[in-house]
Amino acid sequence: MRIRPIAEGDLDDLQLLARETGVGFTSLPDNRDFLAAKIASAVSAFEERTPEDRRNYFFVLEDEARGKLAGCCAIEGQVGREVPFYHYRLGTLAHSSVQLDLHRTIDTLFLSSDHTGDAEVASLFLRPEYRGAEHRHRRNGAMLSMMRWLFMAEFRDRFPDKVLAEMRGVFDEQGRSPFWHCLGSHFFPLDFDEADKLTGLGQKSFIGELMPKFPIYTPFLSDEARACIGQVHEQTRPALAMLKKQGLRWEGYIDIFDGGPTVEAYIDDVRGVRLSRRCRVEVKAGATPTDARPRWLAATTGMAGFRAAWVGRGPDEHDVVTLSEEEARRLEVAAGDTLRILDTEEEA
Repeated sequence: MRIRPIAEGDLDDLQLLARETGVGFTSLPDNRDFLAAKIASAVSAFEERTPEDRRNYFFVLEDEARGKLAGCCAIEGQVGREVPFYHYRLGTLAHSSVQLDLHRTIDTLFLSSDHTGDAEVASLFLRPEYRGAEHRHRRNGAMLSMMRWLFMAEFRDRFPDKVLAEMRGVFDEQGRSPFWHCLGSHFFPLDFDEADKLTGLGQKSFIGELMPKFPIYTPFLSDEARACIGQVHEQTRPALAMLKKQGLRWEGYIDIFDGGPTVEAYIDDVRGVRLSRRCRVEVKAGATPTDARPRWLAATTGMAGFRAAWVGRGPDEHDVVTLSEEEARRLEVAAGDTLRILDTEEEA
């Protein structure tokens, strides 16, 4: 298993991934033309032909043995530069009456684009067949999540100060969003899937045009809808837990469609960024990984040929990491090259 930048030949496999993501996974719609454009944009980003504020770095988890893609993830260089990036900001309004000696505080939702210019980690998806007990010790989801911090640490000058992640919100057993049904459906003459699809395709201008510009008082929402505010989809809980361990926190911003939380942090404060370090490579014939459960995550230091994978040994006191021939082949490195290494046990 290894991670690499997406390539033009991955279109068919990427569309298969998109079909498996399910409702509410906005950033990977099942639209072949859109996915082809996403791949072309990512290729341009890795080749550094796209302006830094419009780069979308898209990665895939490759199962070399089976010749298929097991998952994907992405980093958006800066959000909101081409199309508005909207959230609801959860706030409070205070009302008081001296005459009646009453004081009330009421929760509100206010349409905002406060995160314009921030980086975003997004599109993390692992196929169900790679999540089970057979693959648990390989930590595929952890690899997808944490390699993004290695990439951002290595190319720190390409990114802004802050990073965010949007979490999928709550849906019922019928795939229905209580938050959308109670709120968004009254302002958009669309069902959730259609509005979600348009957003995923980058057509977001209708949000600012149709949503109310004044605060929404949450007591007007149903109990079911209020219970969704800041809560995540059951399948999203592991991803949220990993992000929290990295230091990302919910600061009161939610998705305007499903009410899911947006977590954020300063990039330099993220644990995976702070604790990663550069090491020099040595390759030893006959060396094999020492741990059944991977601990060391390694990433190459070149952008166009970026690779990431688990390795069996960490660096010594001289910041030299010894790889097996198989590990060196998987990462496409040789003796004397450099890697960025993260001890995921220390990081945790």
